[in-house]
Amino acid sequence: MEKRVELEKSFKPSWIWAIALGSAIGWGCFILPTDWMAKAGPLGVIIGLLLGGLIMMLIAVSYGILIEKLPVSGGEFAYAYVGFGRTHAYICGWFLTLGYISIVALNASALALLGKFVVPSISNIVYLYEMNGWQVYLGEVLIASIAIILFAYFNVKGSSLSGQIQFIFCVILVAGVLLLTISMLLHPSTSLENLKPLMKPGIPAITGILAILAIAPWAYVGFDNVPQAAEEFNFPPKKAFSLIIYSLIFAAILYSLMVITTAVANPWQQLVEGKPIWGTADVITNTLGTAGMILLCISLLMGVFTGLNGFYVSSSRLMFAMGRAKILPAAFGKLHPKYKTPYVGIIFTAVFCLFAPWFGRPALLWVVDMSATGVTIAYLYTCCTAYKLFKWNENGKSLEIGEENSKDLVSPLKKFICLIGIISSISFLGLLLIPSSPSALGTPSLIALVVWIAIGLVFYLIKRKEYQQIPKETLDFYITGKTLSAGTSTPKAPKTPVNIEI
Repeated sequence: MEKRVELEKSFKPSWIWAIALGSAIGWGCFILPTDWMAKAGPLGVIIGLLLGGLIMMLIAVSYGILIEKLPVSGGEFAYAYVGFGRTHAYICGWFLTLGYISIVALNASALALLGKFVVPSISNIVYLYEMNGWQVYLGEVLIASIAIILFAYFNVKGSSLSGQIQFIFCVILVAGVLLLTISMLLHPSTSLENLKPLMKPGIPAITGILAILAIAPWAYVGFDNVPQAAEEFNFPPKKAFSLIIYSLIFAAILYSLMVITTAVANPWQQLVEGKPIWGTADVITNTLGTAGMILLCISLLMGVFTGLNGFYVSSSRLMFAMGRAKILPAAFGKLHPKYKTPYVGIIFTAVFCLFAPWFGRPALLWVVDMSATGVTIAYLYTCCTAYKLFKWNENGKSLEIGEENSKDLVSPLKKFICLIGIISSISFLGLLLIPSSPSALGTPSLIALVVWIAIGLVFYLIKRKEYQQIPKETLDFYITGKTLSAGTSTPKAPKTPVNIEI
């Protein structure tokens, strides 16, 4: 068995919290409050987002359990392997890879979108063509491309550098939102009366709340970046769960504050009826002037930067784990000779994303909407594996992935919470895939999903023979750092080394 390459333990708790929060809070927090209020009203949006955060916390219980048991790169990919075998691990990893990479591209395109509003003289230089109704300019392509290359450089340079800038950006992000909210609430021209009616008139309150609740997997995607970096924790993995919960609480609060910030300036129905391109920017500029707009732009930039950086971390670690497991080419499982980072995955993500700005933002949104399905599938695999870990009673069977006493795995409460996570994940999938649901994927997104599944199937058929020939104990070792017995998945020592060349 060839030597297992491992990442250095350099991530501090504060950096992991920042990766989770910064990945969850992106451009949507600052650009979409008006669109959300049009669906549910201010209170409907806040209730939907808070309920979504609560459900994500229930799902996060499964993540906390498995991060403690399997602190390895790959996260859901490793969990799917331990719970359901190599084919399911491939399926989970395939969906997640596109999901993470496309979010990097989306965050970069958000910078170009911001440029159209703030510095159109730079963003809108050299008109190229129109794609899917979106006018593509060389200026916006360059803005997005520079961001993609810059954050790739930060991540190649080292985990410590990317972790430090993530934390700094997150602190600025939180401070910016708090200052915006306080400034708007204390301004003499604003009033909480503008939040009324609290719910959208003309529809049942539950309908609006469900429409917002359906976006929760997208709104909070980012806490699942934490297990991707688990191998690099310089602290006990058990602490990861509390960091995830703190990040989700902060995210729910920040989303809610931006909805309030947007709604207090004018009667919210009046704002929505005007169909502004960027309602939040309009009300803040009209109320706080240029200083408010600058603060909003800084906060948005921090949200975009933390999303770019956070998903660079997760996508590169996922590809590193898949490369180490010989599912992807072996180069993905190598580390930079100087900086000890998974540089091939970082460079691959950058190259892939550099194509995105040329296709226009609408086409990119189709891919991102589709990738929400993949992220939800990863939630489902994680909750299912955690569910299999615990027993209802002494006589039950469990999936043992540690050296704990069998009695420690008897936990009806934890098993029940994992079951709620499974049901929630399936419900979110239904909201995305059932045509009549309020958040069903559009036809372009469904076509993108089918295409990605087809590509994955072809790639799997090509690699299947080599992949299946890897002995189980060898694959166990590559993915989890230990070999697992066939029946109970209890760790045991590796047998005779086997050299696998792919």
